[in-house]
Formats: sequence, structure tokens, C-alpha cells
Amino acid sequence: MVSQHGIKLAVYLVSSFYGDHNSKVCECLLRRGTLTLAQIIRFTELSREIVRHCLLALIHQNCVQAFSIQQEGAFGEAPKVVTHYMALFDNIIHHMRFPKFIAIVKDELGGECEKVFEALLQHGRLSFNQIVDREKQTVSKEENFDVDHVKESFNKLVNGRFVERCPAPEPFLAPPSDEETPAKKRGAKSTKVGDVSESIEQRALAAAAPMESLRFLAETHNWSDFSDKSSEEKFTSVKTGEKRKQDFLETDGGLLDQEEKKEVLWRVNFEELVRRLRHQACIANAKSRLNDECGIILGAILELTRSSESKVNIGSTASVSINDIYDEVIKKKGGLGMNLERIRASLVELGCEMPMLVEEYSIDLKSIIDMAQNEEVESIVLKRYGREAYRMFRFLSKSGRLHETDKIADTTFVEKKDAIKILYKLWKDDYLQMEKVTVNGARQTHFLLWKVNRQSLCQHVLDEMYHAALNLRLRIAHELDQEKEILQMPKDKVGEVEELRKRYMRLKKVSIIYESSLMNLDDALMLFHDF
Repeated sequence: MVSQHGIKLAVYLVSSFYGDHNSKVCECLLRRGTLTLAQIIRFTELSREIVRHCLLALIHQNCVQAFSIQQEGAFGEAPKVVTHYMALFDNIIHHMRFPKFIAIVKDELGGECEKVFEALLQHGRLSFNQIVDREKQTVSKEENFDVDHVKESFNKLVNGRFVERCPAPEPFLAPPSDEETPAKKRGAKSTKVGDVSESIEQRALAAAAPMESLRFLAETHNWSDFSDKSSEEKFTSVKTGEKRKQDFLETDGGLLDQEEKKEVLWRVNFEELVRRLRHQACIANAKSRLNDECGIILGAILELTRSSESKVNIGSTASVSINDIYDEVIKKKGGLGMNLERIRASLVELGCEMPMLVEEYSIDLKSIIDMAQNEEVESIVLKRYGREAYRMFRFLSKSGRLHETDKIADTTFVEKKDAIKILYKLWKDDYLQMEKVTVNGARQTHFLLWKVNRQSLCQHVLDEMYHAALNLRLRIAHELDQEKEILQMPKDKVGEVEELRKRYMRLKKVSIIYESSLMNLDDALMLFHDF
């Protein structure tokens, strides 16, 4: 379930990147869920042609996924296949962190790979031929264009799993079998296989995903067989968004043409980039909470277990032998002087239990992320409500149980009358859960019990972060709009006039502050939503 401020932020991002019509279609899907083309037209009150173009653009930018299902026809009519569309909230929010993604690729693979990667971020989905055409356009006539350099950069991106094949544009979801039919009674949008409930959206994403054996397979034998004219036409259509001349699919509401469905398209692999940012966050937390050596050892284990890390449920890493950990540690900066005893001591600090027989270790990533989340919430409470509130909240958070007001006040050394005010304030702002208990006896007695409900608290904090991120982006846009005249003027002319120079320097300073604040806020946002 996406929060209201999360939806508002996603809609603003789509509006900023792709315009108002696309944001209106996207907002409709985010608020109402999966819809057909006819439903989107009815709810948005846009023309059929505009909605079709918007959906095509949003699919191309990986913001919407289409899928087909079979629906019962009207009385006396045969069943028909209908196309549905769902918004991909996570992919939309990832637009905020494009600079972080580019920095990761640039640091690891260099500037040439960065240019190819940036093209995929900008255009959403491109074939290799379109990537080549784009690179040709950026090379001046005096320079010799070498397609082998582009192939090499592209191969590095694929091998590093920064780029993947695009999912199927419109997978077909088969109707449930006779055994699965009773699941309809549990809800129209879910089926149940075994003990796991799966929504129709999850089924669609799973059906669209390419096979793991093909996901990162670059077919180099097809790269030299492209027609310059056809690839140029397709790339131009991606840039301008003009209506495609090929016939649309004949399924109801289908948007992607047959020729494009045959061509291998590539996109940025957000999953890999988020994984790397998660590792960076865990290592940074270990260094700040423990010491640099623990951070180095954690980084070594994460590098060794990279291929076996779960894509869905982040728990413990795979077990790694002490010798493999040592071999990886000494390769890292600052790890050359570490011996086995220091590594074992650091592993204990990281929460690893000493093995009984085979000396293998695994790290509980989820517990590290949980601790980082707790630290983030506690810092918010400290800054917003003060030190006494921080002590009371921390006590309840670590306890995880209901506590009576007097117990909390005595344990945290806070006056009872002040404790009641603070607890009530935290409860009113959704940081605490309160329960009233009545004890019957000679005289009825009422008690107030307090606890931290971690799941609802994390959702509340996440929604506050979406709200803050939206406000920051709006503020940045307002500042740029206020000084748009200066931004449009030549820099040398701005420098000649003292007043204009001061306004320009103020705008530059304010923009840096807001942008850095937004980057830091996004780090915390990812901690609660993506990690």
C-alpha cells in the first residue's frame, strides 16, 4: 500500500520528467490500482489518443507495466482477452536517485560506460542499435566513431548487471485452474498457491520478467546486422514521442507494435543498483556504530555472497569460510594488516556466533538494517521532541512491550506530569501506540499503557519522508523559477552587475543546500522502503 504523500511525490516526479498528461494517467493508476484502457479514459477524462500515447510513453520509461487476462464475455458471448495497466511506483521514485546511480557506474566502470548508462536512464528502453546511433550523434565530424568502444562499454554494463533485458511488454496471465478457483472467494485480486498469497500484479511482474539465463545475455552476433536507417528511425521516435506507424496489437488496448516486440530492448537494472546502495548503507552503519575494521570485513562478506543474495527477502548472507573472508579482506583498502584473530573478533562484534565445527560465518543483514532504521527514528524523536522524549521512546522501542506511565517515568528519570505530556504528544503524532486498561475492584482504576508498534511506525515515518522530499523538490523548483531571468542570462553579464551577481551566488548556495538535503533524505527514504 502506497501512502498518500508517496503518491503525490511520484505524480510530481512524472510531471517533472514527462509532463502533465502522463502524470494524470499515472496518478489515476496509483490511486485506483490496475485498470483497463477504457477505465483510464473514463477516470482521467482524457481522449483515447492521448491516453494511448501516455501509456506508451510510461511503459517505455518503465513506469507502467501492461498485462493481458482473459475475462468472461457478456451473456452469450465468448471470453475475451483484455489488457490491464499498473503503475510501477518503485521505478517512478527511482527517478530521484538517478545521480546516485550514475555515480556508481562512473566510479566502477568509467566515463565511457557512464554515457551509455545515462542514455538508458534518459530514454528508458533502447536497443543496442539505438545506443550506437545515439553515440554517433554525440561524436563530432572530426572524430572517428568506433562502434567497438560502444560494444565494450555495453558489455561491461551487462556483465556488471547494471543493464538487463526489458520484461515482456504484455504477458498473458492464464485463468486459474479448477484447483485455484476457490481462491476467488478470498478476493478478486489475489490467488493462493500453497500458503503464499499472490496478487495479480505480482503474477504479472513475474510473468513479464525474462528468464534468468536470458536476462543478462548480450547476443553480439546480431549487433552488426542492423540497418542504419531503421535504427535511426526508431531512435528518433523514442526521442520525439511521435506516433508509430506500425499496426498496434489486436488485443484490447494493446499498445506495442509487433516489430518492437521482436527487437531486444535493454533498460537499467534498478535491482542491482539498489543492492549496491544497500551494501554501502550497511557498511557505513557498521563503521559508525562499531569501527572501520568491522566495515571492511562486512564489505568483504557482502562481496563474496553477492551472487547468492536474495532478491526479495533480505535476511542473512550465505555462509563463508574464514579463509575466504581473510583472502577478500586483505584485498581491500585498510585490510592488508589484519590477521585471523582480529577478523574473528570483528565478526563477533558484527553479531556472528562462533562456529562449532566448520569455521564459516554469515551476517544478518536484516538486523543491521533494523538497527539503522531504529537509529534514524530515534534521531528524529530527539530533534523534534527533545532529550527526555528520546529516552522514553528509546526505552519503549528496545522493550517492545506495553508499559504503564509510572514505569516509563521511573525508568527514564522523567517527572510523571512531564512524562504524560510527552507520551501523549508522541501518541498524537503517531509515534506511539496507546491502550487504556480499566481494572475493576473496590474502585475502578484506569491505566494508560504505551508501546512502539514498529511496523506502523515505519510506515508513518516513511510517509513523513515522502512529504518532506516533495516539499524540498517544490522549494527547489520555486527558487529556480524565481531566478529564471538570471539563469537565462549569459554568465559574463551576470558577473558585471553586483546585484545580479549576489542573487546568482545566493541561488547557487541555496540550491546546493536543498539538493544535498534531498540526497540525505533519500538515503533515509531508501532505508525504510527499498532496503
